[in-house]
Amino acid sequence: MLTALEIVLGIDNIIFISILVGRLPAHLRDKARRLGLGFAMVSRLLLLFTLSWVMGLTVDLFSVLGKGFSGRDLVLLSGGLFLLYKASHEIFVEVEAREQDVPPQTDALALKAAGNKLFWVIIGQIAVIDIVFSLDSVITAVGMVDQISVMVAAVVTSVGVMLVAAKPIGEFVDRHPSVKVLALAFLVMVGMALTAEALDQQVPKAYIYAAMAFSLAVEALNIRARGKRLAAVKATSPTV
Repeated sequence: MLTALEIVLGIDNIIFISILVGRLPAHLRDKARRLGLGFAMVSRLLLLFTLSWVMGLTVDLFSVLGKGFSGRDLVLLSGGLFLLYKASHEIFVEVEAREQDVPPQTDALALKAAGNKLFWVIIGQIAVIDIVFSLDSVITAVGMVDQISVMVAAVVTSVGVMLVAAKPIGEFVDRHPSVKVLALAFLVMVGMALTAEALDQQVPKAYIYAAMAFSLAVEALNIRARGKRLAAVKATSPTV
């Protein structure tokens, strides 16, 4: 049960990694996925082995206007705001400024240097959001299970599943720009939910996942319809 829950909680992590990795040159994408998910597993395991510190994060550090803020609240708030900014920026790039992704340099060495620089920038962004998702995941695990060995097994298994699923999900998102925009909108909702949770306003994740599943189902029908129309056009167009 914990493994299944960890996989569900990792869906937003996979989507975030897949979208960021899609901006890299093709030869760097697999490496970025492995590093990103590897960091996710390491951060979860480190948090599991420091359970007393993690649980201490739920203690209020200070209060503002009668609302207490704990270490967990601060992490969720900063992570939620970062996710809102990053997802909104990626939506703008995808919808309005796609051509800016293409670097103006034509020199091979310059392109390689730019790709390497972007690689480490993206790894850094993945690392930041991994910490936020890991904290939520570990606190959930602590609430369900008492044995550290069970928690470790669930985390390792879930990250293994995410590692297998990340590449096909990323390739599917890259092939369908409309799905990419939907995925970014999903990350905006997750960012809003994290921010609301930091302010003690609970938004059930089941609502977010249900809304996204419905949107993806509708988009799947649209993709199928577009494919049929394209096949019909090819069948009726004259051949040269």
